[in-house]
Amino acid sequence: MSRRLAAILVADIVGYSRLMGADEAGTIRRLKALRREVTDPAIQAARGRIVKAMGDGLLVEFPSPLRAVTCAVHIQRAMAAREPGLPEERRFRLRCGINVGDVVAQPDGDLFGDGVNVAARLEPLAEPGGVCVSRSVHDQVRDRLPYRFEDRGKLDLKNIARPVGVFALSAAAVQALVPPDDDTDDEDGDVDDRPGAGPGTARSGLAAAPPARTRPARRIAGAALLVAVAAAGAVGGLAWWLGAGQGPRADTTLAVQNGLPPKPLPPLSLVVLPFANLSQDPEQDFFADGLTEDLTTDLSHLVGSFVIARNTAFTYKGKAVDVKQVGRDLGVRYVLEGSVRRTDNHIVLNAQLISTETGAHVWADRFEGERSRLGQIQAEFVARLARSLDVQLSQAEGLRILRERASDPNAADLSMLGWAALNRPRSPANTSEARTRFEQSLKLDPNNPQAKIGLARAIAQAVNTKVSKDIAGDRRLATKLADEGLEASSQNPMAHYVKAEVLRATKEFEAGQREIATAIEYDPNMAIAHALAGIMKLWAGKAGETFDHVERAIRLSPRDPLLNAWEYYICHAHTHLAQWEDAIRWCDKSVARAPYFFAYLDLAAAHAWLGHKEDARKAIENVLRLMPGYNLQTMISADYSQDPTFLQEYRRIADGARMAGLPEGPTD
Repeated sequence: MSRRLAAILVADIVGYSRLMGADEAGTIRRLKALRREVTDPAIQAARGRIVKAMGDGLLVEFPSPLRAVTCAVHIQRAMAAREPGLPEERRFRLRCGINVGDVVAQPDGDLFGDGVNVAARLEPLAEPGGVCVSRSVHDQVRDRLPYRFEDRGKLDLKNIARPVGVFALSAAAVQALVPPDDDTDDEDGDVDDRPGAGPGTARSGLAAAPPARTRPARRIAGAALLVAVAAAGAVGGLAWWLGAGQGPRADTTLAVQNGLPPKPLPPLSLVVLPFANLSQDPEQDFFADGLTEDLTTDLSHLVGSFVIARNTAFTYKGKAVDVKQVGRDLGVRYVLEGSVRRTDNHIVLNAQLISTETGAHVWADRFEGERSRLGQIQAEFVARLARSLDVQLSQAEGLRILRERASDPNAADLSMLGWAALNRPRSPANTSEARTRFEQSLKLDPNNPQAKIGLARAIAQAVNTKVSKDIAGDRRLATKLADEGLEASSQNPMAHYVKAEVLRATKEFEAGQREIATAIEYDPNMAIAHALAGIMKLWAGKAGETFDHVERAIRLSPRDPLLNAWEYYICHAHTHLAQWEDAIRWCDKSVARAPYFFAYLDLAAAHAWLGHKEDARKAIENVLRLMPGYNLQTMISADYSQDPTFLQEYRRIADGARMAGLPEGPTD
C-alpha cells in the first residue's frame, strides 16, 4: 500500500431504493445510460479515475480539487436537463461530496483513509442536485472558479475526529452558474505560450474558452453540455485529436445560424438523423428512435468524433432534408441516416453515411434478423455500425487530408493517417506506415495522447507479429507510451486495449486479460478487444478458450478490416489443438481475404501433418514470398510465451513446418 494526496468525489443517487422498488429493470437501464452518456465521459474529460461503483454510487479520484469541483458541477447541470419528460419523483438526482486529503492506495486501485471518509460524510449533506465540499477544497478553488459557496461553518461528521469546515452549492446555485469554458485550466495558473495560442488557452484539461461571440453556438436544444462531454469522452473526442489550439472547435456548431463567420468543419463530425420507420407498425417507431439514440451515444466514443446531440437531431424527424444544408446548419461533415422495415417477423435495417460537402454516399450497410431478437439485433447493429463507421470515417478523413494537405499535414492530420493505417487489413506494411505517421505527429506535438496511444499500438503490433527490428527496445517504448496514454485518459477503452497489446508483447497475459476486461467494461461492443482476449487465451496455453471470444468479435464486426487476422486466430487455435482440417478451413478464409504469412505457416503445418505434400509446399512458398529469409530457426526462437502447454503445442506446429519444407536456417 502507498499514501498520496488526492481529491475525492463521492456521488450518490437520491431515493435509488425507492426507484428500484417501483421499476427495477427500467431504473437499472436508466442508470447504465446515465453512466455511459453523462458521468463517465465527464469524469474522463476532467482526468478523474473511477475507483469503484457501488450500485448507484461512485467513488472517484481526481488529480486536483479544481478538476473534481468542475466535474461535479458539469454533471449536476447535465442531470438537471436530462429526462425532462419524466415526473419529478422519477427523475434521477445526485448528491456530490468532495474532499482533498491523504489517502491510502491499495494494490488493486481501491482507496481508503480520511480523505475518502470525509468526502463520504459530505455527500449526504449536499442538496439533491447540489455539491458539498470541505474547507480544504474550497481554499483551493475559491480564487480559481466563479462559484459562490455557502459557508455552513464547522460541522461534526460521523467517525471524523475533528470538525470539518463545510461549503455548499445548492441545486439552484448550480443551475444559475454560467461556468467558464475552461474550468480545468492548468493547476499552476499558467496559460499556453505556444505560437498561435491566445489569452486563456489552456495547456491541459478541457478545451480553452473561445471568444465571447461564439458562446451562442453552444446552446443546442438544451443538450450542448452533453455534446461537449461526449466529444471529450470515452476515447477522447474532438479535442483529443485536434489538441488545444490546433484547429476548429466543437462549439462552432450552428455558427452560421447565429450569424457568425463560418469556420472549417470539425473532422469526423456527424449527425445521426432519426431512422425512418418504413413499416405500418407504430411499435417500430420506438425501435427506430432507440436505435438513433444508441447510435448517437456509441459514435461519440469514436476516436476524434464530434456527434450532434440527439435533441437537435430529432428536430429533423419526419422531414425531408437536404444533407448539404444540414451540414451547413449543424457544422458537420457527415450525415448518417437509415431506415427500419418489418415484414411479418422479419426486420431489416439499412444505414447510409453521406458527405455533407459533396452529397455522395461514403458507406452503406444492411442488417436483418427475426423480430424475436429485437433487442439483440439493435445492440449488434449499433456495435457493428459504430465499428464500421470508425473505419470508414478514418479512411475518408485520411483521403481528404492527403488530397487537401498532403504537402503540409499538421500533427492531428498525421495522427489520423496513422489510425487509418491501423484500420486497414493487418500487414507489416500497414503497421510500419502507422508507426511512421504517429512518430511524425509526435515530432510536431509531443503531448498528443491519441498519437501516443496509436504509436504504442503500432509498436506492440510489430512486436507481437515478430516484424520488429528491436523487440526489447520496442517493448520498453510501447510500455512507456501506453502508460502515458492511460494517464491522460484512464477511462478510454482504446487506451486499455493498447495497454493489453503491450502486455501481450511482454508476455504478461494475466495483467493483459485484466486490461482487456476493463476495455470491454467501458465498451462492451469493442470487437477488437474481444478478438485480442481470444488470442491472449491461446498464448496463455488455453487455445480451447479462444473461439468464443474471437467469434464474438466477428459477429460484432463481420466486415472488419482485421477480419483476416481474426480468422487466422481461429485457425491458429485449431492448429494448436491439432485440429488440422478445421485449421485449413479457417486459414484458407484468412488468406483469401488478405495474404498473411502466419496463416500460410499454419496451412503448411496442417497440410504436412495430413500428408498433403503439394499443398504444404505451396504454403511454404507463400510464407517465403511474404517473409523472405524466414526459417525454422527463426520460428522456434520466437519468444511468444513460456507457458508449458503453449510450448508443447507450438513445437508440434514447428515440426509440421519442417515436414512442409521450411528451411532449417538462414544458410539453407
